Amino acid sequence: MFFCLLLLLLYFFIPIRHRFRFSFLNGVACLVLFTCTGARLTYAQNARNSASWFDKYYSDSSALLVRSIEPPVIKERSIKVLASVSEVITGSEVQHTTGDIVVYFDRNTPVTSLQYGTRLLFKKRLQEIRNSGNPGAFDYRRYCFFQGITHQVYLDQNEFTALKETCRQPFQSFIFFVRQKIVSILKRYIRGEKETGLAEALLVGYKDNLDKSLVQAYSNTGVVHIIAISGLHLGLIYWLLVQLCKPLSRRKRTMWLSPLIIISGLWLFSFLAGAQPSVLRSAVMFSCLALGEGLNRKTNIYNSLAFSAFILLCYNPYWLWDTGFQLSYVAVLSLVIFMNFIKNIVCFENRLINAIWKLSAVTLAAQVLTLPLCIYYFHQVPICFLFTNLVAVPLSSIILMGEIMLIVISFIPIAASVTGQLISILIKCMNGFIEKIDLFPFATWGNLQVSLTQTIILFILIIGFSYWLMERNLAGFKAGLICMLAFTLLRSISFIVSSRQKKIIIYNLPQKRAIDIIEGNHYQFIGDSSLQTGISRNSILGPARTFFRSTKNAKTAITSNTYLSWHGKHILMLETRMKFKYSSCRPLIDIVLISGRPSISINNLFIGLNIKQIVADASVPYWKAVLWKRECEQLHIPWHYVSEEGAFAITLP
Repeated sequence: MFFCLLLLLLYFFIPIRHRFRFSFLNGVACLVLFTCTGARLTYAQNARNSASWFDKYYSDSSALLVRSIEPPVIKERSIKVLASVSEVITGSEVQHTTGDIVVYFDRNTPVTSLQYGTRLLFKKRLQEIRNSGNPGAFDYRRYCFFQGITHQVYLDQNEFTALKETCRQPFQSFIFFVRQKIVSILKRYIRGEKETGLAEALLVGYKDNLDKSLVQAYSNTGVVHIIAISGLHLGLIYWLLVQLCKPLSRRKRTMWLSPLIIISGLWLFSFLAGAQPSVLRSAVMFSCLALGEGLNRKTNIYNSLAFSAFILLCYNPYWLWDTGFQLSYVAVLSLVIFMNFIKNIVCFENRLINAIWKLSAVTLAAQVLTLPLCIYYFHQVPICFLFTNLVAVPLSSIILMGEIMLIVISFIPIAASVTGQLISILIKCMNGFIEKIDLFPFATWGNLQVSLTQTIILFILIIGFSYWLMERNLAGFKAGLICMLAFTLLRSISFIVSSRQKKIIIYNLPQKRAIDIIEGNHYQFIGDSSLQTGISRNSILGPARTFFRSTKNAKTAITSNTYLSWHGKHILMLETRMKFKYSSCRPLIDIVLISGRPSISINNLFIGLNIKQIVADASVPYWKAVLWKRECEQLHIPWHYVSEEGAFAITLP
């Protein structure tokens, strides 16, 4: 960085007649300087590189003083609190530290003792955040790391002390207070759990009360962007603020107040909505637009887009890997590039039909460049997205405006009650429409699996053909055609490889037994029958089967739940105590799978069986696993505990 700065400084002392000749050095120095700056910012954002990171001073004998930095989130079985580690206390030594952890409390813990700013003292061993290890699963560990969170802990009611002194930041307290006030108003006047949860997500981005099946329906039908606050919501807020500030912009004395109020309103709403990357991107862009109009200067959308990305990545470079950040910027870029081209393909004289076509053009334009990312991250393409967006986008805009009006008139109970009932009806109609569309067998084209290389090729393919269609350039057609052939070749190879696969997957599902026997594109499931439907299938089994391109249930059923011989592999599955007739000839068992709490001894098993590997699934309690692990270590038998080490997979040749 120092060398590049010196080079840039020397460049301005070169005589003007030589500057053009050495202009490439100026460009190279700028690029290297920005690269070094990005590397330095990324290094600084990594919590582990901080000299005051708590884990550098923490040991099992240490006590921790933490401060809750968000209001508690109440879950089904626990209460979740995000906390910052203020001090690590080891004996008489106190070390002031930084770093965030997730603290889970017993469900019966009083929420009043866990509010924002509460300081908690406890002494319990922290656990590093781990992934489930299930194939195709979401990388939760990396996600938390990018948020600066590295550890977690579970505390019972008698394992911590809440101090009387609190530590709160005034602005953050104000944001949480206003947000909680808005949520309480919505809960009071909007009826129905699904309706209230969606209303909270639409207005302030509060998603803790969202129904999971409803979110899945919105995702399947291509309108999940309505729930995630982004440019659509900020655009409506911007338009509303512009209308309110029109009287101020007409007078010279108060003209300067208009952009100030608009920008302040945008950023206040962004912080209330949780300050997610997609929200902040929109806030920066609309702020540039408001500032440009206030100064009577036109803004370039590409410059505003690039400037907002640059500012946000300087603040947190890890947002570059955030799915919402990527989709947000790609969607806006796609709109800017393709909107006019698609809209001008046809023109209707009827105003209503033309308005519907313009809305359809917006939806189609946003899908062009987001399609590869949707396939890569979500493994599906919503077929009915055009139809659902025509109804959901205008309806959600009306609902959002209605919610803002509800907050404004909440001090008038009768008017607020009527408004809340109308909003409830609109949300119920929108939810019912989306859920019915989701029931169509052709609503979603799912089980799509593409690699990162295939995704990049898809992007080049779309850009090439788009350049050919929009600019009539033959080079774009050639590039698109080459990418199409490369994509087809890679897909064909991946299908051939998957058709020959033979795998055994033992999943990591809390307190559950789940096994898939995969052969080609067929699978056979062994385990809890409740996992074959609902959220577990969609979030755990579904992604794994999509990852292996094995989405067809084999017709032949497994006859035994105790012993399985498959392609030369012998698997013994133990759930209860079993009796063995010992003989001098010990049968070979490749894998002994232990589930639940069977009263068995590894030593006794070893006497009667020639065991190569023992696996305990996630239904085995921790204390049992510790005992069996010790026995395995004494007998030199490989041991794998799914809850600690992740899913267990065997690939057969």
